[in-house]
This record gives sequence, C-alpha cells and structure tokens, in this order.
Amino acid sequence: MSELKDKLVLVVDDEPRMVSFMRLNLELEGMRVATATNGREAVEQVREHMPDVVLLDVMMPVMDGFEALRRIRQFSQVPVLILTARDEEDDRVRGLELGADDYIGKPFSHRELVSRIRAVLRRHYSAPPVPQTLVQIDARLSIDFARREVLVDGERVNLRPTEYRLLYHLVQNAGYVQTHEMLLSKVWGPEYRDENHYLRLYITYLRQKIEQNPSNPKYILTERGVGYRFVNFDGR
Repeated sequence: MSELKDKLVLVVDDEPRMVSFMRLNLELEGMRVATATNGREAVEQVREHMPDVVLLDVMMPVMDGFEALRRIRQFSQVPVLILTARDEEDDRVRGLELGADDYIGKPFSHRELVSRIRAVLRRHYSAPPVPQTLVQIDARLSIDFARREVLVDGERVNLRPTEYRLLYHLVQNAGYVQTHEMLLSKVWGPEYRDENHYLRLYITYLRQKIEQNPSNPKYILTERGVGYRFVNFDGR
C-alpha cells in the first residue's frame, strides 16, 4: 500500500456507479481521488491538478476518451490507463497508439485495478540502474543513461518512460536475443509476460524515433518467433 499512499488518481467516467466503485477501492489503498465525467473536464483536471495517474474511460459525452488522451499528450506524460469493454480490441490498440500506458477491460476487480495502477506507476517513476554514462552506438546514435538522453544526429529524441526502459534493456544486452517474455517481464512486469502486442507497439515507436529507415531497421532487429536483438555496437 505504501507506494500508492497519497498518490493522486484522476478517475474519468460518466457512469456514477463505476466512479463510486473506483473511488472506494482506490481510497482503501490510501490514494487521493479526483473525478471528471467527460474528456473536456479530464483535460482541464490534468492541467490544474497534475495527477500521478489517470483512469480514462473511452465512451463519454462532450469529448470521448481518445480525443482527451490526444490532447493530454500534447502537454503531459502522466501515466494514463484507458477503460474499455473486454472485447473491444480496436479500442485498446487505438488507445495505446495515442499514448496510453495500459488498459483495463471492464468489468474489472479491485485486485486487477490496483495491480495495473501499481505496475504503471512502477514503470513510469522508477528509473533503471545506470551502469555507464554514455553509450556511443555509432556516429549517428548515442545514449546518455545518466541524463536519460537519446541523441540522433546530435538532436535530442524525446522518449516516454516505457520507451526508455525498453531501449535500456535492449542496449544493455546488445548482440543477444531478448525473448518477448524477457522484455515484457523486465519493462512492464511479470504479470505482462503474455501481452505481446505491447512489445510490438513499443518496438515500432522506438524504431520510428531512432532508426533512419524504420521499415528496414539497423539497430533493433527482429528475431522471428523469439524476440528482438539490439545490434552490436560495431554493427555486426
């Protein structure tokens, strides 16, 4: 409970019963709760209160969750978990593509809600260890782990916390294949070992940001059916 105590969570849903359910369970964990009933209110609340995490329903009046998420990502990297129906895979994928950190399928239990929030906060706010300061991949790409900076052609590339953690684990094991399960467990947590779509999506994000030609990557290589390998620094 300690890592959740006093964290401010913004609950965004237009169903009063769902809001009450989440408020009760989150307050039992020692969290503080703010609420909004539509996407427009959600954007305003994030600007005003800077919550530690946002639970964002997809289907709402005035402004839906997708548009709210798009606007939030223009000014904030606050962790966002979208709330979707269990069978709405398209909603989950769209939410992740817009910058959500995770999703929870309705209906969900107290245990699942708390577990997902704890996992996303752990990923977002805990930095991996720093074994060395500057890694020069080649003349084009360098990574300063101490400063959490990635430079491509001398220009800083902005990575979200999950993207950074994924890159960190790939680079620290350069030349070796990291299986899907290994990366999911290290970056997202052991409870995500079977969620391969997260890994595929974030590998795509990283390639778009650091590769010269994302469709023909030279840094992050796919080992079909197994996982991914970051190229050796000498290019082999």
